[in-house]
Amino acid sequence: MKRVTGMAGLVLALVAGTVALGAQPSTAAPGAASAAGTTLAAPNIDINNVKAHLQQLQTIATNNNGNRATGTGGYTQSAAYVRQKLEAAGYTVTMQTCTSCSGSAQNVIADWPGGNTSSTYMFGGHLDGVSAGPGINDDGSGSTALLEVALALAAANPTMTNHLRFGWWTGEEQGLVGSKHYVNSLSAAQKTAIKAYGTFDMIASTNAGYFATGTDAVAVKVREYFTSINVPTETSTECCSDDGSFRGAGIPSSLMSTGAGRTKTAAQVTKWGGTAGAAYDPCYHRSCDSYPSNVNTTSLDRYADSIAYAVWALTVGSATSDFAMSLSPTSGSVNPGSSVTATLSTSTTSGSAQTVNLGASGAPAGVTASLSPSSVTSGNSSTLTIATTTAATPGTYTITVTGTGTGATHSVTYALTVNGGPGCTGAGQKLGNPGFEDATATPWTASTGVVRAGTTAQPAHGGTKLALLGGKGTTNTTTASQSVAVPAGCSTYTLSFWLHIDSTETTTTVQYDKLTVKVGSTTLATYSNLNKATGYTQKTFNLASYAGQTVTITFTGTEDASLVTNFVVDDTALTVS
Repeated sequence: MKRVTGMAGLVLALVAGTVALGAQPSTAAPGAASAAGTTLAAPNIDINNVKAHLQQLQTIATNNNGNRATGTGGYTQSAAYVRQKLEAAGYTVTMQTCTSCSGSAQNVIADWPGGNTSSTYMFGGHLDGVSAGPGINDDGSGSTALLEVALALAAANPTMTNHLRFGWWTGEEQGLVGSKHYVNSLSAAQKTAIKAYGTFDMIASTNAGYFATGTDAVAVKVREYFTSINVPTETSTECCSDDGSFRGAGIPSSLMSTGAGRTKTAAQVTKWGGTAGAAYDPCYHRSCDSYPSNVNTTSLDRYADSIAYAVWALTVGSATSDFAMSLSPTSGSVNPGSSVTATLSTSTTSGSAQTVNLGASGAPAGVTASLSPSSVTSGNSSTLTIATTTAATPGTYTITVTGTGTGATHSVTYALTVNGGPGCTGAGQKLGNPGFEDATATPWTASTGVVRAGTTAQPAHGGTKLALLGGKGTTNTTTASQSVAVPAGCSTYTLSFWLHIDSTETTTTVQYDKLTVKVGSTTLATYSNLNKATGYTQKTFNLASYAGQTVTITFTGTEDASLVTNFVVDDTALTVS
């Protein structure tokens, strides 16, 4: 795993994976192959075989100055070992030279024949280590677990529904260079064909945590496996590994790990055992990262079986197609008479993409919930729109969105709050001194001279007074503002004012002088010398989103160093009904 100094890198928000049919957890016996060579159950990966691969990597490191770093003989021999095993098992192996790596080295890419190549699931880990040591946990553990799963699949020789590809990366410790080189070599169609990529980096830490970080189909299946053996997982905040190269290219990806140099918390010890306050891997990037002393056999066995579980569930023939759904956001509030939206996202978690028919239930009287489109292919999204009438009763409600596919049904919920008490108790015009007729300007807070009597050149719209912003012909800023409480529970909230602009500026393209209208820190509109016109024009804005809040309405006029622009505001109102 690549070391990152300073603050931790990417923290990924997880969407809880829905339970789907597919391969059995490792406690089950290996599935029996049918006459057609199809198996539904993933085999229990033999941990002794994984350990034998680790011993080979340790021997290679010992014979090459104690490490397997990119550009060294230790790495070259590691890649050759993996290649030989895969080709002997029947994989199509590509040795891709990383031209951007420091030192000559190759990625090892292995494709198993069969399956829909436009629906490819990819599993990987980095084969290189740091120069300080043999790199057994980091990442010999992920590399050898992946190798043994690949060999187990070849031995079972199942019928494939989706295409399976493995990758062993060089240059990870140099900054994810090898995996970036691979991803950059792909065409747009080849990237689209990869439906999910999961990387397994450090899965044998001696003070192990169990981390599955991501929302792609691989992470969903890995978490599903760990749930089946009653081992909870968390999202890791440690960064970074080769999943980042795929994510950066728009390919759904995830990182599975038992932790690197950060320390295990007391809460994690309660959950998983181990030592609080100690690093997950005390030999991270050190010479003591060796076999067998720095290998947690239990976590290595569990993660190897989770890889097999995910591989069989996502790629092997007769696996049930399934999907997952999520909403963003999962809650929201709305004023009666208004609406709110959320994005419903779907993903294919196993098998092939399928049509998902969508519906919503649980809306109370005066509230409707609809989805557009009402049917999607898994992997696509829909917009949930919740609309209310003025008669909607305030309160909190649960809206349930249900997706029905060809062989599975899943639901997600949205917590809806309808604002306000019974009826609209705060109707009326809410601004004080709306026409600026009070000479003190109260409750407006205004720059000196802004509130003034109208003149023949600058007449008031109504009454005798107005607010004039600008009007000096020199560099200046003038303001008029008022704080106002906006009641909740009403259906309309309209801010209005009458505006007249005249200017001695002659340009038709440059905004030298401006009037900005804001609610709080949000700019509603900006006008300039380009908007000069004869007479007043009424401006209106919907402030429904501010119901139940106290906000400040501000008019700000700015002028440059020459020529005059008068921004005349009169007869303001905040009308609530």
